[in-house]
Amino acid sequence: MPKPHGGKLINRTTTKQNIQGIPQYEINTNLSEDIINIANGVFSPLEGFLYDNDLENVITHKRLSNDTPWTIPILLDFNKNELKDIKEGDTILLTNQETGLRATITLEEIYKYDKKTLAESVYQTKDTNHPGVNNIYQMKEQLMGGKINLLKTKTREYDEYNLTPQETRVLFKEKEWREIVAFQTRNPPHIGHEYVQKTALTFVDGLFINPIIGKKKTGDFKDEVILKSYDTLMKHYYLKDRAVMSILRTSMKYAGPREAIHHAIMRKNFGCTHFIVGRDHAGVGSYYGPYDAHDIFNEFPDLGIIPVFFRSFSRCTKCGSVVNDKICPHDQKYHINFSGKKIREILNNGQVPPEDMMRKEVAETILQFKKPFIE
Repeated sequence: MPKPHGGKLINRTTTKQNIQGIPQYEINTNLSEDIINIANGVFSPLEGFLYDNDLENVITHKRLSNDTPWTIPILLDFNKNELKDIKEGDTILLTNQETGLRATITLEEIYKYDKKTLAESVYQTKDTNHPGVNNIYQMKEQLMGGKINLLKTKTREYDEYNLTPQETRVLFKEKEWREIVAFQTRNPPHIGHEYVQKTALTFVDGLFINPIIGKKKTGDFKDEVILKSYDTLMKHYYLKDRAVMSILRTSMKYAGPREAIHHAIMRKNFGCTHFIVGRDHAGVGSYYGPYDAHDIFNEFPDLGIIPVFFRSFSRCTKCGSVVNDKICPHDQKYHINFSGKKIREILNNGQVPPEDMMRKEVAETILQFKKPFIE
């Protein structure tokens, strides 16, 4: 099992901190999820929100100022008129109603940033039609840098699926898994996903299915649909001692190659040795090349987790099985691609996709939901 990113699993949770009389600031749910992920070690080695020099390094070099690989800026934005009298050195209580968050930040820096530079660096575009770019342009004008302490959260939906990195590391050790491959998903499983997972699992000890739960875009599957469909698949088609599922509460950034590295780092912190990277990983629209998320791993020989690349896969009617571009000699006319769009259309019409696209049991689970998609 690999060491956590940066060498140490961060724990910024505490129940002992005097918060009487300090300024209080209500933050959005995405920021509260960032705080929880920092506190529980998902974002190790971060102990808080980025300082100015770290942000500059991440933008320019895809690394923190101490040269640790890091590609997605974790930032806390605010407007001066919301916290008029705060200054560097102050402690602020951060709250969020949806998550029940109560956390503090020791404010070490207040600084400004350039939204266009940030957007173009992370997303390779300034086009506001890109959801990640649009989110940056909606951010407030200043940033806070400093370490956080998580005091409290409340019980939430899907907590029964939620394991922290400390808990997964214990679980993997108990299962005597030395090599674990992680699979990132934001969709219910089709036959192609199952093929990728089981192909990778063939060469390691265990499979860690890690769906992202959180803010997604219109048209994506709802969280409960993803989880219940995977419950069904794992019940019928996976060995119980070879696969586990746990959620990851974070927002999709749709940052393509940079986000692929970020996703790999998080799974390294959970204790995984390998990470599956598919075609157009974390992409949206046509902003990235289909294999940009593969190529970026060449920049990080010191990442500490092994990427498992899948370029393409499809069902070959001549082979009679799911294949990839390394093993099938037959012409494309024999290939049926696993089109997510087509599967969604079939499900949206209340029909079960063909069994060479999706397991019948999985499709029936999805169809139990009247509205499986985010509107």
